[in-house]
Amino acid sequence: MASLTDPDALLDEHKPDAGRTGAAPAVQLRAITRVFGVAPALVRVDLRVEAGEVLLLRGPNGAGKSTLLGVIATAISPTYGSGTVFGLDLVAGRDEIRRRSELVGHRTRLYEDLSATENLRFVCALHGADERRVDPALERVGLAPVAGDRVRGYSQGMRQRVALARAFLRSPDLLLLDEPYAGLDDPAKDLVDEEIRATRARGGTVIVATHDPTRGSAATRSLYMDGGRLLPELRRAAR
Repeated sequence: MASLTDPDALLDEHKPDAGRTGAAPAVQLRAITRVFGVAPALVRVDLRVEAGEVLLLRGPNGAGKSTLLGVIATAISPTYGSGTVFGLDLVAGRDEIRRRSELVGHRTRLYEDLSATENLRFVCALHGADERRVDPALERVGLAPVAGDRVRGYSQGMRQRVALARAFLRSPDLLLLDEPYAGLDDPAKDLVDEEIRATRARGGTVIVATHDPTRGSAATRSLYMDGGRLLPELRRAAR
């Protein structure tokens, strides 16, 4: 049993078996550090996530969870360190990583002057998805009555629903969810959980960062972030 005073040893104890053979892990990060100005947002993060896992990230605001997901999604470049997603380098394989992953976060990445329908049709054109799935996806998230309205007039919760519908459309191999329950009512939160389970059922991988203590039952593993460092959930319980 690793000492609770040795975070690195404790983390090693909770990593999936690094000696596994076969396909590349969904995510492999080595000493990832990200500095904004003079303040480090991530500090030497090592992480291995196997394909098919549902990893839950918890931690306070400013812990580095959003930055970590941004690095994995290739939206943010690491200052130091290296990593792969499905065996693809975070820098050299950026385009393919983006093709195979979907990030749903605070910034919903929607075009405000387009309607929800037009936003999703653009996604279909960009990624080769079937446009016939757009209307059912918007129906599923409860936006069918306002699907033709410009996103500019949507609340944050409605924008989150459009972003969730985008994930439904794309069926990504890697689903990254950054506080996906924020601003959603309980039925919409249940939709998030349904998509997590559906992604895993088809062999996909999910990483969820959330403050919501009532969610996360679908997780296969839980880690805790604090001060830009990644620690096992056990570390928090020991404090």
